[in-house]
Amino acid sequence: MFPSKTVVFLAAVSALSASFITFDAAAQQAAAKAPAAPPPPLAPLTIQGDASRGAVLAETCKGCHGVPGSHNAYPSYYVPKRGGQNLEYIEIALQGYRRGTRSHPTMQAQASSLSDQDIADLATFFSAWVGEPQTGKSDASAHDVDEGKKKAAVCQQCHGEAGVAAAKQWPNLAGQHFSYLEQALNQYKSGQRADLLMGQQVAALDEATIAELAAYFSAQPYLHQTAID
Repeated sequence: MFPSKTVVFLAAVSALSASFITFDAAAQQAAAKAPAAPPPPLAPLTIQGDASRGAVLAETCKGCHGVPGSHNAYPSYYVPKRGGQNLEYIEIALQGYRRGTRSHPTMQAQASSLSDQDIADLATFFSAWVGEPQTGKSDASAHDVDEGKKKAAVCQQCHGEAGVAAAKQWPNLAGQHFSYLEQALNQYKSGQRADLLMGQQVAALDEATIAELAAYFSAQPYLHQTAID
């Protein structure tokens, strides 16, 4: 006895429904495994900063950035210098910590409650800090510095030939501590710092090249400490 047309129709509908469910589940699994789309780039703020108010806000920063030779606990690296850093870059960096696209628990906690005006004030305060150009703390060899100089050509368009940025939204690298530069480059490579441009630039760099670039830029005198009394 052959099945009725109704039975055949219902069986076909059931099979089609099952295929849609299977397809939907597979699509959801693929979406879950797919890397998240990079967030939109951050931009400098367009509001005027107040350095005197920034000095008050910076009281919470001085435990690390106001102590020359201060170390991040783990992984261990020298806390970055802020004196001589570009205002616009500091604004972008603080926005990144506030948004969570820069990975550092303490900085994320500090920045999470900052308003745009707070960020502008802090950036104005730190960028105006006066000091003598310094090299960064480094144990790198002269050979590593020379090799880093050869490989730094790709960095020049944004960060300048000797690590002094051509545009103010990019950071000055000259005189920054070796260990901080190495840590930052590794974070861009791993995605702990979400930045489309830097992620592409460092994706193919090996450990030796990252160390050589850090050695070169840290050996160029420019940034200085912000020892806050």
